[in-house]
Amino acid sequence: MDTHVRTRVSAYAVAVDDGRLLLARLSDASPVFAPGLWHLPGGGIDPGEQPTEALARELLEETGLELAAADLLDARTYAVRRDGIDWSLTALFYAVELKAGALAVTEVEGSTDAVAWIPLADLSESMLSPAACDALTYV
Repeated sequence: MDTHVRTRVSAYAVAVDDGRLLLARLSDASPVFAPGLWHLPGGGIDPGEQPTEALARELLEETGLELAAADLLDARTYAVRRDGIDWSLTALFYAVELKAGALAVTEVEGSTDAVAWIPLADLSESMLSPAACDALTYV
């Protein structure tokens, strides 16, 4: 039995505007959470990269929007099994302010295939990643 667990530390944006939450839909390339779920924009922190730098990079790739400010809200861990791989994910949640702009997924063949502002009233746990479900406690 393989007991190897892959670890990942990620920075995620909790962006709320007019009763809507900014979410990115996971594509088939998503390494940790299942494709088709709506997830927080953000992602893995590269070696040597500061968390807010990773957050800004990922926001631009997944939403087309630039980060204006970020305040750390919380950190949580998740144990996930996907495609035969056990993951230990540490998620850093940031309350963010974004510069004005149009939504667009700019990363080609990345882990996101759509981005949208979704009304909080329209969200259900069945459509969200575990991290996005937890983010609802911050809005």
